[in-house]
Amino acid sequence: MLSPRRSATLLLAAGLLASVPALASEAPRYNQISLRAEVSKEVARDLMVVTLYTESQNVDPGKLASEITTTMNKALDQARAVKEVKLSQGSRNSYPIYDNKGQKITGWRERTELRLESSDFPALSKLTGELLQTLKMGSMDFAIAPATRKTSEDALLKDAVEAFKARAQLATEALGGKGYKVVNLNLNSSGYPQPYARAPMMKMAMADAAEGAATPTVEPGTSDVSMSADGTIEVQLP
Repeated sequence: MLSPRRSATLLLAAGLLASVPALASEAPRYNQISLRAEVSKEVARDLMVVTLYTESQNVDPGKLASEITTTMNKALDQARAVKEVKLSQGSRNSYPIYDNKGQKITGWRERTELRLESSDFPALSKLTGELLQTLKMGSMDFAIAPATRKTSEDALLKDAVEAFKARAQLATEALGGKGYKVVNLNLNSSGYPQPYARAPMMKMAMADAAEGAATPTVEPGTSDVSMSADGTIEVQLP
């Protein structure tokens, strides 16, 4: 005959074993699903970037360097007077010119660049037209200013998260789930152009014919920028 203490132990063990399947059946069951949502909008290109240059050649490299420096210094002084425009000097290169046989140096060629950027298109266009009397056009391009990019990214981020939540809820309902939880979520933006050397959408209009300065007529356009939300959710099934 079993002792009362041993009988109580066996009954408790049996009770615990009987409760394990019940607990297992009550535990929520999850299925993982990968989802992607994307939102986009058109953003105006509000930053104009112009690259101008001067280039010349001379048999005397010293005289050539002096000529290039004088021309660029004059342009820099002229550009500094326009407060709405940010300026910086680009690359400066000098290289020899050889004869037809490629053996003897017959002269030197030098080139230096001036980079201008501004959100004030009329001011930069006018300055560009004036500088083109002594410099040459290297490129004109348009981008989205950093402040504008941040504002548009913040707005798109909120929209992308809301779009992801809506898609997650739709997937949950399609599976007959009771709810979901987000396992991971990644947000990425794209479509923001960066200035590079090209000259699109540029026309030369003689707006200042009296002064002899050609002012570029600009058409910056817009960029279609987007924000994507890629992630995984776990759907709770009944």
